[in-house]
Amino acid sequence: MNKKLLVGTGIAVSLLLSPFSQAFAEEPSAGEKKHVENIAHRGAAAYAPENTIASYDLAVDMKADYIEIDVQRSKDGELVVIHDTSVDRTTDGSGKVGDLTLEEMKSLDAGSWKGEQFAGEEIPTFEEVLDRYHGKVGILIEMKSPELYPGIEEQVADALKERHLDTPQNEKIILQSFNFDSMKKMDQLLPKVPVGVLAWSQSQATPEALKEISEYAEWFNPSYGIVTEQVVEDVHSLDMQIGSWTVRSHEAADFLFDMELDAIITDYPDYVDPRN
Repeated sequence: MNKKLLVGTGIAVSLLLSPFSQAFAEEPSAGEKKHVENIAHRGAAAYAPENTIASYDLAVDMKADYIEIDVQRSKDGELVVIHDTSVDRTTDGSGKVGDLTLEEMKSLDAGSWKGEQFAGEEIPTFEEVLDRYHGKVGILIEMKSPELYPGIEEQVADALKERHLDTPQNEKIILQSFNFDSMKKMDQLLPKVPVGVLAWSQSQATPEALKEISEYAEWFNPSYGIVTEQVVEDVHSLDMQIGSWTVRSHEAADFLFDMELDAIITDYPDYVDPRN
């Protein structure tokens, strides 16, 4: 079911709804800047170890509107928050996420690679992140390589339902993935939660492709390398919203802000916030 039928036109990019959706649907008056959602990519990842509590806490302190998290599954079936499909890059351990138990992953140091002050940071569970941040900041949930974890969509949906985060009054939950089929499934499992697709190719941003995506998604979230005025116009014409990734320079932030996007996904929340 398409949530645009439930929450109104122009209300979602896979990242947010209600009080904000109305702001999105309304055109800014002359001379007024459009509000752009500031989404902290893996937290304030430029300043703290990505996908850790330290990174998310800093993003909240920096007044981000959303934190973006990556969800996978451990060997023993627990949902964990980590970007890569292995732990090698961001911890002192090695191995694939799906081959390690939660206890094994919790024993790893996920912070020291970023700085000694972050020593001992753990890989958080999905439930830990939900419980700590929902109601305090929006949460953009990326299903990372869901094809590796059959049934992970149902697990994520159940965790959100248990916390009553599957209903319209809890707008600041959004789901996204590079796996379009996974998002179609999440749209069916959580018909009132906005979903979005991540895109990296111009072939995914044609009018025909966007029309198909709009049948189940509220957000189209492309790499900023394929963002053009025409793409933004086409996305908005289909009552979707658009948020782009990953901003790591002032120049990229300036470009996307001028494109009048609905959201900017960034490692540097401080590059976006001063613009609003």
